[in-house]
Amino acid sequence: MKKNIIIKPASIAGTFFLPPSKSHTMRAILLASLANGRSLIENYLHSPDTEAMIEACESFGAEIIESKDQLMIDGVKASPTFFNKIIDSKNSGQVFRFIAAIASMTNQKIIITGDHSIQTRRVIEPLLKGLQQLGAVAYCQVPNRSAPIVIKGPLNSGTVCVEGADSQVVSALLMLAVFLEGTTKIIVKNPGEKPWVDLTLYWLAKLGVRYQKSDYYNEYIVEGRRDVLGFDYTVASDLSSLAFPLIAAIISNQGSVIHHADIFDVQGDKKILKLVSDMGALWEYDEKKNDLTIFPHLGLKGIEMDINDCIDALPALATLACFAEGKTTIKGAAIARKKESNRILSMKDELTKMGAKIVETEDGLEIYGSKLYGASLKSYEDHRIAMALFIAASYAESNSVLEGVECIQKSFPNFLSLMTQNGAVFEESL
Repeated sequence: MKKNIIIKPASIAGTFFLPPSKSHTMRAILLASLANGRSLIENYLHSPDTEAMIEACESFGAEIIESKDQLMIDGVKASPTFFNKIIDSKNSGQVFRFIAAIASMTNQKIIITGDHSIQTRRVIEPLLKGLQQLGAVAYCQVPNRSAPIVIKGPLNSGTVCVEGADSQVVSALLMLAVFLEGTTKIIVKNPGEKPWVDLTLYWLAKLGVRYQKSDYYNEYIVEGRRDVLGFDYTVASDLSSLAFPLIAAIISNQGSVIHHADIFDVQGDKKILKLVSDMGALWEYDEKKNDLTIFPHLGLKGIEMDINDCIDALPALATLACFAEGKTTIKGAAIARKKESNRILSMKDELTKMGAKIVETEDGLEIYGSKLYGASLKSYEDHRIAMALFIAASYAESNSVLEGVECIQKSFPNFLSLMTQNGAVFEESL
């Protein structure tokens, strides 16, 4: 059931805490489920995506015990056997793509589906073609759709060439290669979202897997090892979620602190810190405490930015650009059209309702500093759109209604309460 709220003008500043990383949580669960032995994952993200990944891993034999802050996982020793032949990835692109790769290890016919976004929006053809090159049967059940897909292995290590604009395709093949006998060579055309591939490579290194990577992210060689051992891991804070309290604090211009923001973690969305600095924001990082302090600034200016390395920051940066003087050009974001929603179009349409002067381009947005006014807004069931619009509405000149905020649970479960604690004002709408 959709949850709608009325957001009133306010200023958001104070003390913020980040949720655990969704991307680290998802990789940790999947890799622990395939490992040999027991793994303990602390401080994991509680979200619908996490539950979808847990259910998928349990479906191929992993034993997972959940507690408040810990997952205890007994892996399947690189030998998955699916008890459920239909896997529902729900709204998770990572479950959809990563489990598709793992399903190809078996000789079972597995169907993987998901919600409307997964069925209509998510890039999957490059991964299916890659799995086919390694010997698997892999195809879409319905022409011109993303899901449901059919996967049937087994496959073998070898050489595969794929389109890599969506990094999850490359990450799925890298993690699959870990558990195949022999060496797998992955050739990538048009590599994109490179920091997310680095995050996956971080996990390969953590597991002791030997690999080689070209400087241009267009070739990987992975030496498979089926004896990956269980591990202990404490999930780092989510630097993708950092974008939202960060821009709220910058717009307020009152000074704030964001705790547990480890900017030395491998997550690529930390690049937003440089981008907001270029716009005029002032911040300081305390390495000992992992605290980020945002100071009052002298004004924000529009800049040109390529955000392919921090693609999830598009909704937040589009909102921030409305409060900067002059023109902000966001480019390198074409793949943002294939996320939970078409984020380029979604932000253009919703900010325009609020009075923003904004132009959609092929790979991004051109945004001119504007006053924002209250409006009736849609989240498109996209967590990052919902959070960005919540902040935009908080700094509008009049009340707004935001439809469908329940999707925020996907990555930032306590976002609304955290915003309220720091000055946001909203109430539920009937």
